[in-house]
Amino acid sequence: PVSSLSLETELDTKGKVMRVLTAIVKFILLVGFLYMFVCSLDVLSSAFQLVGGKAAGDIFQDNAVLSNPVAGLVIGVLVTVLVQSSSTSSSIVVSMVSSGLLEVQSAVPVIMGANIGTSVTNTIVAMMQAGDRNEFRRAFAGATVHDFFNWLSVVILLPLEAATGVLYKLTKIVIDSFNIQGGNNAPDLLNVITDPLTDAIIELDKNVIRDIATGDPAARNKSLIKIWCKTEKITVRCNHIFVYANLPDLAVGIILLALSLLILCTCLILIVKLLNSMLKGQVAVVIKKVLNTDFPFPFGWVTGYIAIMVGAGMTFIVQSSSVFTSAITPLVGIGVISLERAYPLTLGSNIGTTTTAILAAMAAPGETLANSLQIALCHFFFNIAGILLWYPIPFTRIPIRLARALGNHTAKYRWFAALYLLLCFFLMPLTILGLSLAGWQTLVGVAVPIVVLAIFIIVVNLMQARCPQYLPSGLRDWDFLPRPLHSMAPWDHVVTSGMAFCGAHCCCCCKCCQSSEDEEKGLQERKKSLEIYDNPVLTRDDEPQETSKETMKATQL
Repeated sequence: PVSSLSLETELDTKGKVMRVLTAIVKFILLVGFLYMFVCSLDVLSSAFQLVGGKAAGDIFQDNAVLSNPVAGLVIGVLVTVLVQSSSTSSSIVVSMVSSGLLEVQSAVPVIMGANIGTSVTNTIVAMMQAGDRNEFRRAFAGATVHDFFNWLSVVILLPLEAATGVLYKLTKIVIDSFNIQGGNNAPDLLNVITDPLTDAIIELDKNVIRDIATGDPAARNKSLIKIWCKTEKITVRCNHIFVYANLPDLAVGIILLALSLLILCTCLILIVKLLNSMLKGQVAVVIKKVLNTDFPFPFGWVTGYIAIMVGAGMTFIVQSSSVFTSAITPLVGIGVISLERAYPLTLGSNIGTTTTAILAAMAAPGETLANSLQIALCHFFFNIAGILLWYPIPFTRIPIRLARALGNHTAKYRWFAALYLLLCFFLMPLTILGLSLAGWQTLVGVAVPIVVLAIFIIVVNLMQARCPQYLPSGLRDWDFLPRPLHSMAPWDHVVTSGMAFCGAHCCCCCKCCQSSEDEEKGLQERKKSLEIYDNPVLTRDDEPQETSKETMKATQL
């Protein structure tokens, strides 16, 4: 008995040691994958600048269009989507203001558009989790809550700014009230860690985009790829892998785009897998309670504001709202962070990215300091005003409800996520820009009927849900319309049939015969899959615990 007891004790000791070693290895791998994830976002931004940077400079060059607030807004969205960096687009605007090509008041809508465009990155990251419906539903809701906050803030503040110039006047008062002196450059915190790897892959001369925007004809023939790098004393040849490659910017951009997306997807999948394996049992319960539990009554309201400060601080450390929001998106997907907690973290991220811009503006020369700082403060007060509109009163937290509804919708029709991305960040801004180029009469003539129709549909939908008795009998539902106009099911059938048709030509005959059966099974299991969680302990505490044995078995499987 003694020998068997000692053997069990020895096995328990070995098991504990192996468990600790496994946890350490997983943590090291998690940090390594997170580092590669952040670096891939940096390379992705460089790739987008190589592909569309000069086009972004050309867009900014048309000052007559920028004088239209709506056109300025969509140009800010498009340029930020093209260069994948609100800091880059903001710096271009600051350069144009400093050089006298653009007035500060005309630059405010562009800054608002840059605030919208920067949220495209975490939306793309959320689409990488489309393999699991539940993860995708939560991740897409966590990513698009940022989109809805930005769009709703613009809907209220852009007309207000165009009519009264409130942000311009407020920042003008702040600039005139303080004797602001230039300071040092914004501190490089995360870049110190990531630059050795990203600079070994590619280095860009971002001044080329700025010079094109400010009208320098010589900049059009320059390459964005940096060949000569300045050190403290001399100028030497750069050491990145494309320095000797005689390739055009577009070719290098496409190569880096494919490479960075591959690394981004791989790292994200591995991060999610590692988090799912590490966050099990009591560990997951403790982490979830720490992150999502409010302070006791009557101080529960303080929790959200602390989360805003945490988001602002973390974004200041990593110096990128895209990196921070993209990092928390997988955590929302696997259920560690709730949507209600991700929302204030995202709002804090919006503030954090503006503080970095303020520090960078304060490093500007004396002759351009006032204009640079005023633009940065416009960005800051825009986000503060948005938070005051959509956070303090729980009833006004509309972005959470809209994001959750969109997440449920995209979980059912996953192809809708790609349509949303194309519509909100490409097609709609391009359409508005085209109408703006045709003149404000054309823009008003097309936009006003669409806005009135959208408001009518929203009001009718709300009345159908809450007080249908006040509606005429014909408007109590949308069944009088053709089915494709009030249901996504016919469109889903078209898309899935098209995908099945394409897949049938790429598969062998036996797989072709089974495709229809698999499609029917997928349709039958669609509703069931929405009830299955990869990690049951990560479900919210207030959700009903009436999970059947069959559901638990399916989850464990």
